[in-house]
Amino acid sequence: MIKLYSYFRSSASFRVRIALNLKGLPFETVPVHLLKGGGEQFAPEFRSLNPAALVPVLVDESGAYSQSLAIIEYLEECHPAPPLLPAGAADRARVRAIALSIACEIHPLNNLRVLGYLSKKLGVSDEEKSAWYRHWVETGLATVEAQLAHDPATGAFCHGDVATLADICLVPQIFNAQRFNCELGHVPNVMRIFERCLELPAFADAVPAKQPDFA
Repeated sequence: MIKLYSYFRSSASFRVRIALNLKGLPFETVPVHLLKGGGEQFAPEFRSLNPAALVPVLVDESGAYSQSLAIIEYLEECHPAPPLLPAGAADRARVRAIALSIACEIHPLNNLRVLGYLSKKLGVSDEEKSAWYRHWVETGLATVEAQLAHDPATGAFCHGDVATLADICLVPQIFNAQRFNCELGHVPNVMRIFERCLELPAFADAVPAKQPDFA
């Protein structure tokens, strides 16, 4: 049985939950609360799995794996059906570009570690922290919107009419954007695809409110 060390609100964990669901792979959730007791991710037993003290970590019979996109690529290689990447090299590059625009350009600037550093180390007010968050999310999503709006490869989902790695990254980011009251009126294609994704059980069952550690 696959074990997924996860926090219900973690975007990166959310991505892996979607991927596992899309591939029909059963898994056991092992909750790691990122706030309780100063952060359960810093416990020695968890650091033995991931020295970076970050979720998610996927554990199977082969070992322990960290970094959500690396985990998803691992699942793709070990369980190729259904595929999360299209067949052609150019199409795979486009899907990865959209996914990385979210996972590498937007998410790192507004994750828990960064927001905590702004507050605790730099003395940034809650209002200023929220402004920081909204700026980078809204700017980054505008880029994703342009990637989608200007390419005929965009379909019901980010690439064509089947969910891919790009959609797996998009949905958790929009959940966070809504939580922080970001402006989303300027990204109609992003929101259309977000809503379409949530019609699929693989996405709907992965949302934070349906996780065993939701509180």
